[in-house]
Formats: sequence, structure tokens, C-alpha cells
Amino acid sequence: MDWWRIVHVLSLIWLGAGLGATYPLILRAWATKELRTRATLLIEAANNETRVLLPGAMASGITGFFWAVAAEYNFIKDAWLGILTLLYIFFYFVCLPLLGFGLRRARLAALVAQKKGEETEELRQVLEDRVPIVFGTILVLSVPLLAWLAVFKPF
Repeated sequence: MDWWRIVHVLSLIWLGAGLGATYPLILRAWATKELRTRATLLIEAANNETRVLLPGAMASGITGFFWAVAAEYNFIKDAWLGILTLLYIFFYFVCLPLLGFGLRRARLAALVAQKKGEETEELRQVLEDRVPIVFGTILVLSVPLLAWLAVFKPF
């Protein structure tokens, strides 16, 4: 069981590194007005999302599941674990893909605008949409909630 705990904590660090490598770039991209900088930030955020954040989210879910099984927790009797599992499924199977779709759409619009050398209507629409900001914020706020459930086991 201790081995799974160590591996799970390492995967949570990986997940945190992915959020830390992705979310600030999204915020900076929406805050800046310069097209080249905005395109670079969106491209880097999309790359970090697929290279660091997604594998970290998958690793934390898999190791958390195996740690719970090794510790002989019951997903029904331990209500906190059931709720934690449902929240994980929502955050990482609904919000994370929506963040990824929004980032890829923004990256593509930024590349097209960068190639044309001017801000396009599509890029303006994507930046007004704010999908990556909304779902990135939800994901960042989910980490303390999920950690609170796992540490304090309130029910």
C-alpha cells in the first residue's frame, strides 16, 4: 500500500506540474494584445496540455484507483471515495477534454491569424469565447476540493 501511495503522490505532482505549465499561459494569452505573443502562448499551452497535463491526470486517476483497491477501501461504504471518484470523472472526463478542445481551437485560430499577419475574426471569436479560461479555472479549483476529500474523508 505504501508503494501505491508514493506513486500516487508522484502522479499528483505530475498533474500539478501540468496545470502549472498550462493554465498561466492561457491567462497570459488572453491578457496580452500582441498577436505573435498570443499565438506563441496558446501554442505552448496546447502543447503542455497534451504532453504534461493529460498524462498527469491519467496517472493520478489510475494510481489513485489502485491505491484505493490496495488499501481495501470500498467505493460504496466510504462515501467520500465514491464522491471523489464521481468528481474526478466529471473534472477529468468532461472539463479536461473541453479545455483541450478550446485550446486546440484557439491555437489553430492564432496560427491562422499569425500567418495572415493580422487578428482575424475567428481569433476574436475564440478569444471572446473564453472556454479554456473557464475550464482551466474549474480544473485548478478542483485540485483543492479533491485533495480535501481525500485527506479529511468527511463522510
